[in-house]
Amino acid sequence: MADCIRVPLLLLLMCISLSVHPIRGENNFVAKAAVKADNPQNPAGGPGPAVVNPGAAERNLGAGASLPRRRSAGWKLAEEAVCREDLTRLCPKHSWNNNLALLECLQDRKEETEIAAECNHLLWNYKLNLTTDPKFESVAVEVCKTTISQIKECAAEELGKGYLVSCLVDHRGNISDYQCNQYITKMTSIVFSDFRLICGFMDKCRDDINALHCGSISTGEKDVHSQGEVIACLEKGLVREAEEQPGAHPIKEDCKKSIMRVAELSSDDFHLDRYLYFACREDRERFCENTLAGEGRVYKCLFNHKFEEAMSERCREALTTRQKLIAQDYKVSYSLAKACKSDLRKYHCAADANVPRAREARLSYLLLCLESAVHRGRVVSGECQGEMMDYRRMLMEDFSLSPEIVLHCRSEIEGHCSGLHRKGRTLHCLMRVGRGDMGAIEPNCQRALQNLMQEADPGADYRIDRALNEACESVIQTACKHIRNGDPMILSCLMEHLYTEKMVEECEHRLLELQYFIARDWKLDPILYKKCQGDAARLCHTHGWNETSEMMPPGTIFSCLYRHAYRSVEQGRRLSRDCKVEVQRILHQRALDVKLDPELQRVCMTDLGKWCSEKTDAGQELECLQDHLEDLMSDCRDVVGNLTELESEDIQIEALLMRACEPVIQAYCHEVADNQIDTGDLMDCLVQNKHQKEMNEKCAVGVTHFQLIQIKDFRFSYKFKTACKEDVLKLCPNIKKKVDVVICLSTTVRNDTLQDAKEHRVSVKCRKQLRVEEVEMSEDIRLEPELYESCKQDINRLCQNVAFGNAQVIECLKENKRELTQRCHQRIFKLQEVEMVDPELDYQLMRVCKHMIRRFCTESEGKNVLQCLKQNKNSELMDPKCKQMITKRQITQNTDYRLNPVLRKACKADIPKFCQPILNKATADTELEGEVISCLKLKYADQRLSPDCEDQIRVILQESALDYRLDPQLQMHCTQEISRLCPEEAAAQEQTGQVEECLKVNLLKLKQEACKKEVLNMLKESKADIFVDPVLHTACALDIKHQCAAIPPGKGRQMSCLMEALQDKRIRLQPECKKRLHDRIEMWSYAAKVAPAEGFSDLAMQVMTSPSKNYILTVIGAGVALLFLMGLLCGRITKRVTQELKDR
Repeated sequence: MADCIRVPLLLLLMCISLSVHPIRGENNFVAKAAVKADNPQNPAGGPGPAVVNPGAAERNLGAGASLPRRRSAGWKLAEEAVCREDLTRLCPKHSWNNNLALLECLQDRKEETEIAAECNHLLWNYKLNLTTDPKFESVAVEVCKTTISQIKECAAEELGKGYLVSCLVDHRGNISDYQCNQYITKMTSIVFSDFRLICGFMDKCRDDINALHCGSISTGEKDVHSQGEVIACLEKGLVREAEEQPGAHPIKEDCKKSIMRVAELSSDDFHLDRYLYFACREDRERFCENTLAGEGRVYKCLFNHKFEEAMSERCREALTTRQKLIAQDYKVSYSLAKACKSDLRKYHCAADANVPRAREARLSYLLLCLESAVHRGRVVSGECQGEMMDYRRMLMEDFSLSPEIVLHCRSEIEGHCSGLHRKGRTLHCLMRVGRGDMGAIEPNCQRALQNLMQEADPGADYRIDRALNEACESVIQTACKHIRNGDPMILSCLMEHLYTEKMVEECEHRLLELQYFIARDWKLDPILYKKCQGDAARLCHTHGWNETSEMMPPGTIFSCLYRHAYRSVEQGRRLSRDCKVEVQRILHQRALDVKLDPELQRVCMTDLGKWCSEKTDAGQELECLQDHLEDLMSDCRDVVGNLTELESEDIQIEALLMRACEPVIQAYCHEVADNQIDTGDLMDCLVQNKHQKEMNEKCAVGVTHFQLIQIKDFRFSYKFKTACKEDVLKLCPNIKKKVDVVICLSTTVRNDTLQDAKEHRVSVKCRKQLRVEEVEMSEDIRLEPELYESCKQDINRLCQNVAFGNAQVIECLKENKRELTQRCHQRIFKLQEVEMVDPELDYQLMRVCKHMIRRFCTESEGKNVLQCLKQNKNSELMDPKCKQMITKRQITQNTDYRLNPVLRKACKADIPKFCQPILNKATADTELEGEVISCLKLKYADQRLSPDCEDQIRVILQESALDYRLDPQLQMHCTQEISRLCPEEAAAQEQTGQVEECLKVNLLKLKQEACKKEVLNMLKESKADIFVDPVLHTACALDIKHQCAAIPPGKGRQMSCLMEALQDKRIRLQPECKKRLHDRIEMWSYAAKVAPAEGFSDLAMQVMTSPSKNYILTVIGAGVALLFLMGLLCGRITKRVTQELKDR
């Protein structure tokens, strides 16, 4: 027949019919068509146009014996004896007079219902006559007259060749005339009942049907239902070939086109897909009872319920096959092709000369092209976008719809994800494998997953990912309810609540699996792409949304963006403000998991496995990499270093830390947090408030960790880097570690200060920041690596229960310094030496005495703070804790003159003059245990010190007289004696010289000679100045005021005054003063016996303080006078020397 000359001839007759509803009763135009087809000139089995090709001839010959002789006009199927019983049993009575209604009834019967073979044969030949008779064209001309005149393409078709009906089918969507529409629909339903009725299909697919064993092609061997299975079998073969399954048969190109065309033409009405219709008939009644047939609505309804538990497996399989065909050719979806037709043409999605025709038809190509238009801000119709969303969701629900996934991820599915087919679970399992959570993944599989993410674009609407939607529904309802449903910001909101109390575990897993792939393609975050596409094109040379470059590693574009986000104005080429905000948002979210940073994971994979395999909790992997920064491979070290440098500028990137520190931020740093713009102020604020009561353990640990990371490289401290970068390059080149840089710069500052340089080499702004860094480093011993390493063993031994921070470990080491190892002891001594020169670096002192410093020392320079506190130590307003801390520092200072910078300066000449033997045996980094100060004390008693030195020693004597702990020699030699003789005095909370008084009173009971010597020295010192004997001074304060007010203190003057007053009968001293003076006379008397004068000055002092002073002085004076008189009376004793001897 001439109709078959053109390939789509009657194939096109099977249009995209949408609403095939059984026609109850007679339809005039259908009856007319049936009558014309059944006139006497066209017997069903006789010659004529019905025999369209040799295959058809064979079928007709085989059927001829059972057909009626000739059919008269008005012939009815119901009158045929071979079919009467079946028609009466299966079809309603009102349809018996309508041949086409009977055909529809018998075609749509249930599978288990059998009809006689002869009736089946009769029906098939009748349908063959109908579909091949050119008289139907005349019916079409009559029924569709109005429509043909409206459609120019159809009006131009040559009549008599069957092309008119084909044209009408192609323009089915534009036919508004009801009768014409119904006519085309009826004809299509007849044709689709059997593949052999489709003109040309048999010729093109005969070999493939046989090769695939899709069933018989001979009439009568299969009933009408099984013929739908043949097409279904071919479709499955086509899918297997696309997925490159083992043993897949390559289907001929012509047959492929025919199969896809059949699928396309059956896309509007599921009745036309006979295999799917029979497979899903009950499921349609169950799930889509109220869904009208036509325009693909039943298909879409069934697709939406594909994974319901009640869905039959056979229907689910048929639906999956059809979805796979849609994935290969979007036109197989009537609704999608119709809704997006104008948009496809508008955005040239089917006119790319570089893309093969077959690829243009693929669903993925359509989605990428139209999504690109949407992301570029172009207008795509709402109807089309709705259809796109449905199919994007379909791709995310069922991995098997993506041939590349099936082909390249086969081993991963079999090994890790088998049995999880439904509701997107397999795909998420593959995504989890892709993250590296369940072993390695093949590159091709990883690439296929990434491509699918771009096609489905779940970042634009979380609802596309059904697994994520179901897992996170409760979180969205609570944490993100303020965001419009379907808004891209929902995903951002979920990320912001990751690892919070509102997040549930299942949602957390699904979210991270999806974000892993979104992080590898910056375009999959629609908000980021919208705000940054201009910047990315300008700075990072990006392509269009749907264009990719396999030469560019994942995450490269975003890395480029965040590098430009933190550039200074001077560096130029910065991001726009809107883009920068989005880049910061992404950085804050991706810092939660190292796998969300593609560049970091790619270059650090080896190091992660080597150093951080056990660090699996949130945020631990990055912390681990930072902890092992020096051990990392160079590429990884650079990436981790750059990220850490960004964190120092914008610590809010550390989202977990920010959440942990929320109470502290709200209480102390909210202004900084709200206004922070590239300054690093927020971290400074957290460091300064690290020990506030609002600070919790997680926040404190996080802040300390960041401080520890900062010491590895000065660049990691943003404010320090900004203030001192030029100074570092000039004065400390090639030094990278922050600690070494701080030491280098502080040494330079100190040297310039000591040398009174006219101009400091370190800039003012750097010196200010340097001070901040030095103070921060003093807070935790771990921030000074050399000190920490030197003392690690001692810390474990002596301070294992002491927490780091607040300089507590350093304080513990100071208190146990006698038990430290030599190396640690030397480091602690150096630290104390620095702290005494600059008390602001003494963290514990500054912390404990912070309020007292504000009260007493606001006008004092930093280096004089301790001196100021010492002067106000005994004030009634002094805080007890601060007073205790001051005493500790005084004890430390008195162990070695080098730890007392004021004394060292005042006694610069006296120390080498009087105490050189002690200096000769001293080592550089160990204390002299107060020996030099004891030496100076004795010289003070002898009144041989310079005025400045004498003043300082007097202060020390006065302080140590009140607290024996301030005298290292006394404490060292008299510890046992104090415990034995003076336990109550030593246990007193307030030391007022009672221990010293106890030792003096019990001088005769002392057993240890070294202790006795120290007590005697105290007695000797007290003769020189009554202020160094607090008990005596307190007892005699009133008498000194009355009797010795005009006598200046020092050099024993006031003591001599009191002694004279004691001997003067006219003067009545206070009883307590008198008693104490008599006690002192007895002590001095004993001291004179036990420890005779060591020199003339010592002897003179003893005489002047002796009760027999007048007698002794009288005797001495008499002796001198006697010698003088003897000289006068007796002349020279020696022989006179002659002048001659003098002149020699």
